[in-house]
Amino acid sequence: MKRQILVVEDEDHLRRIIELQLLDSGFAVEKASTAEEALPLIDRADLVITDFKLPGMTGLEMLQLIRRMDSHVPVVVMTAFGTVENAVEAMKSGASDFLLKPFSLDQLISVVNKALEIRVLREENRQLKEELGRKYRWDNIIGRSPGMQQIFATVMRVAPSRATVLLAGESGVGKDLIARAIHFHSPRKDRPFVKINCTALPENLMESELFGYEKGAFTGANISKPGKFEQADTGTVMLDEIGDVPANIQIKLLRILQEREFERLGSNKTQHIDVRVIAATNRDLRVALEEGTFREDLYYRLNVVPIEILPLRERKEDIPYLARHFVEKLAPESGGRVAGITDAAIDKLMSYPWPGNVRELENVIERSIVMAPGDKLDADNIRLDMNLKTRHAAAGEMALPDGMSLDAYEQELIKNALKQADGNKSQAARILGLTRNALRYRLTQMGIES
Repeated sequence: MKRQILVVEDEDHLRRIIELQLLDSGFAVEKASTAEEALPLIDRADLVITDFKLPGMTGLEMLQLIRRMDSHVPVVVMTAFGTVENAVEAMKSGASDFLLKPFSLDQLISVVNKALEIRVLREENRQLKEELGRKYRWDNIIGRSPGMQQIFATVMRVAPSRATVLLAGESGVGKDLIARAIHFHSPRKDRPFVKINCTALPENLMESELFGYEKGAFTGANISKPGKFEQADTGTVMLDEIGDVPANIQIKLLRILQEREFERLGSNKTQHIDVRVIAATNRDLRVALEEGTFREDLYYRLNVVPIEILPLRERKEDIPYLARHFVEKLAPESGGRVAGITDAAIDKLMSYPWPGNVRELENVIERSIVMAPGDKLDADNIRLDMNLKTRHAAAGEMALPDGMSLDAYEQELIKNALKQADGNKSQAARILGLTRNALRYRLTQMGIES
């Protein structure tokens, strides 16, 4: 179908010239001489070209009204040469582009094509966001167990706020999924969601990646570049594996959380930012506090709303629902041969400890679908990583000595290490795999620091 262009111009001769050029270029055209005449035609238009000065309502006022109508139709504003401030005002109000009179007909078609291309890109972006929103609806996040239902209830309460959230849990439990669900159920859902994997950033590049840098800040900085926080302005930042952030960056993150401000690397100009922070970790940050590797003030700033996501082995009632969901999701991508999973296969999945959690389950289902000879996954088709199972089982066989509590056993280990090290705390800490500060903390708790 031909793209429909609405031309709003009170000068008959110019309106006719624009119409003929657009028709000659393969567009369909509707015309209006006033904004009042044009408004009923807006819904049928793929693009509006309007003069800035019109009798009655101006082109700018019509543009502002179109945006208030929540219409996404692109608008190109024509304005007389020498009144660039009008064009700037129109762009601020949501115009896609502007044409300074007099303009060539080639320039007209170029601007029209560009505006229509931008409309297509924006429409695709809007559809992708809608698909993401559907993906992170609660009915698309599998979790029937009481523990997961409690997490969903907490997330629903916290999502509309701007409170900082700390997600804790083992690798593969779905921290990323929960973080995105919080974002897509918040007032910021149409704004950026930027995930930062703190373990993937080299320490010497972390500051410039997070906060950006100015031209000349270091060798190779040939242009200025915004950081991840700037990219996420008015949206949400997910700081994944926050426990691995070095001390010098922790100070800057604390300032972001407290003051909502930062400076780019190589700049003295303070920038203000509006971001919601969701942090995630598979480490126990309280242990990091004891060891002195994580700042206490940053921990409490992050730990406003803590959410602990249980490992899959502690919510096995979710496994049948997850398995069927993954079969339904992954089977079409593998040729669509497999159409279901048997109860025997589910029983086999239920008996496995899942050290890799939900991510491992999804990988197992995908591998089993690819290798399955029939149209249903049976127990014999489920291909588990038995090495992981063996290691996990071996770890599970460890037990405390009869009649001894965990605290007493820990104290006995510490005393033995000190005895082995002849009282040298640094050497004892190395034997135990602790830092000296962590050992001192435990000795204080035991009352034998001196």
